[in-house]
Amino acid sequence: MSFVKVGDENSTPIEIYYEDHGSGSPVVLIHGWPLNGDAWEKQVSALLAAGHRVITYDRRGFGRSSKPGMGYNYDTFASDLNILLSTLNLANVSLVGHSMGTGEIARYIGKYGTKRLHRAVLIGTLGPYLLKAADNPDGVPASVFNGVRAGIKADRPAAITEFLKNFYSVGGADGKLVSERVIEANWTVAMGASPIGTLACVDSWVEDFRKDIERNDVPTMIVHGDDDRILPADATSRRQAKLIKNVKYVEIKGGSHGITWTRAEEINAALVEFLA
Repeated sequence: MSFVKVGDENSTPIEIYYEDHGSGSPVVLIHGWPLNGDAWEKQVSALLAAGHRVITYDRRGFGRSSKPGMGYNYDTFASDLNILLSTLNLANVSLVGHSMGTGEIARYIGKYGTKRLHRAVLIGTLGPYLLKAADNPDGVPASVFNGVRAGIKADRPAAITEFLKNFYSVGGADGKLVSERVIEANWTVAMGASPIGTLACVDSWVEDFRKDIERNDVPTMIVHGDDDRILPADATSRRQAKLIKNVKYVEIKGGSHGITWTRAEEINAALVEFLA
């Protein structure tokens, strides 16, 4: 098992777990909430077969990484990513994020620029700015996020169960493409995450990425499902695509938020072609 140290909490090191496979042009896969790097299992094999070096990692607080009581904001998440890229001495690397993982990419570019980067892929993106505000009328009302926080505080297992139903658009077209066993497996992973981190990440969802996105000058692909019930396209991907100069926008009809699993063949084909 491989770990990289990204900080300390009192006398305990904070370590990020990662896996590094294959050779060729490097691709780093950044998972969504509340899962871990294993969420990319359908993409890893396809990218390895296409000749890439593939790195996955678990966000702090999730999976096999340390579960500190602090640091659940995108400045820290981007710093963790930067330390990983620096430790592995990666250059000309492509970053692929899903959901929360798209925030790492935006903030990483905002803080550290694009000198290491080759391309970026945002799947089920949460940018450019989710929270409804005077200067962001198309955002999501704060009451929605307050409800998510209240649900996690009251009954985290039940809240995650309902989240995963929406994650895969159960009852819709995509819901027929995922088994109950997959949802149960995701739930088990989520229950192993830090309760502190699971809740604190909700605050990070409403960070403003608009200035970060302005610094993105690498070829970028955005992929989104038009039945995404977690991050609706109108509030996220359709807006973000207009803010990036060199962008390819792909919208999957009937696609849920969990398209990396339900539409893996489409996602993998698009990734392999775009990252070639």
